[in-house]
Amino acid sequence: MGSFSAAHWLVVMVVVFVLFGKNRLSETMADFGEGIRSFRKGLNEDVAQPETKVIETLPADARSSDEQT
Repeated sequence: MGSFSAAHWLVVMVVVFVLFGKNRLSETMADFGEGIRSFRKGLNEDVAQPETKVIETLPADARSSDEQT
């Protein structure tokens, strides 16, 4: 009574299939696959883009007014 046999898993799969139906189950699996792809893409984008420093520059007229004060 510790582990599940193949027959147990087969019964569970049949019950899930009956409850959710073919269309609902395929939609759920498609959404799950899309989520995994999106997650992997996000990980790859984070690794591929190095951090860049943002340097703010002032317009020429703002620099001249700062120098006067």
